[in-house]
Amino acid sequence: MIEQISTEESVSKTMLKGLTLKELKDFFTAAEEKRFRGDQVFEWIYGHMAASFDEMSTIPNYLRKKLNLYCELNTLSLVTSQQSQRTGTKKYIFKTHDDLAVEAVIIPDPKRTTLCISTQVGCPLDCQFCATGLMGYKRNLSSAEIIDQFLMVSRDYGKNKISNIVYMGMGEPLLNYANTLKTLQIFAEEKTKDISLRRITVSTAGIAPKIVELADSGLKVKLALSLHSMFEETRNKIMPINKKYSLAENLEAVRYYAKQTDTRITFEYVMLKDINDRTDDLNALIRLCKSIPCKINVIPFNSISHMSPTGYAHELQPSQKFRVDEFVKTLRENDIVVMVRYTQGDDIAAACGQLAYKLDHNEAE
Repeated sequence: MIEQISTEESVSKTMLKGLTLKELKDFFTAAEEKRFRGDQVFEWIYGHMAASFDEMSTIPNYLRKKLNLYCELNTLSLVTSQQSQRTGTKKYIFKTHDDLAVEAVIIPDPKRTTLCISTQVGCPLDCQFCATGLMGYKRNLSSAEIIDQFLMVSRDYGKNKISNIVYMGMGEPLLNYANTLKTLQIFAEEKTKDISLRRITVSTAGIAPKIVELADSGLKVKLALSLHSMFEETRNKIMPINKKYSLAENLEAVRYYAKQTDTRITFEYVMLKDINDRTDDLNALIRLCKSIPCKINVIPFNSISHMSPTGYAHELQPSQKFRVDEFVKTLRENDIVVMVRYTQGDDIAAACGQLAYKLDHNEAE
């Protein structure tokens, strides 16, 4: 569906950013313009990262005037950015048209530069170790708002400097499936070849039916499952969504995904003291990894104290470093590929699980 937005002049405008190549072609055909104008505008938006219709020099002047009158291109505005002095991690805070805050994070590494983007404002899943879950849920982001994070960060950080994208920011991508899928379809086009699907990872807390649907979409992106425990009871406590979509159901879905897409699954595992770092946890994890092509991202638990958590979330503590080291060592001794996602950006609340922000009145103006 093509999104209609209301401007300050109360004129309903069509948002062109966030549309797929086919949708843009169909739009210009319906407007009684030549169909190839859709190709041109697509390349200007996603290839050249144009911030206005006036920049689209291959589009005739009369058509640019019509686009300015009846269409819209921009969704987000940059509120502020912060950069970690220790790691170079950079957090961007954007404002939506309805004064909500969205965060995206650049994570530099000698081998790659990864952009972490959001798909929702807040998150409805209430994972106990995640600040975003504790801030509650406002709404889904549109496909335009999701992809605008990539475009705006690219313009600021440097075009072609981003090599990887992870859908691991605010929100659960598979609960905003249609808009997430649209952005993946955009990245899949030859005209957006700077980022290939092989370098994109969609992370999910476990929405089993949508994992299967994504597997059947033909878009062979990488999939990461927020695992965090091999035991249903433990997952029920730390990830309430497990009560709706059980671990068993999700593991069946990711096995299907791995087979259907011929890709390796990433299991994300936040290390929590005395909760999921016991010997039983380790042995169960080893058994799983022997049964499915995968790798494990071991993640030290990052503080969410800036959210003043209560209840079970307040009790969570990071596993001791020696235990994390033992855990990783044993996994590797069993020929399991393990990456340790050492904390980056915790000094600016940009590390894994820390994204949560609310605009104050002055920022929203």
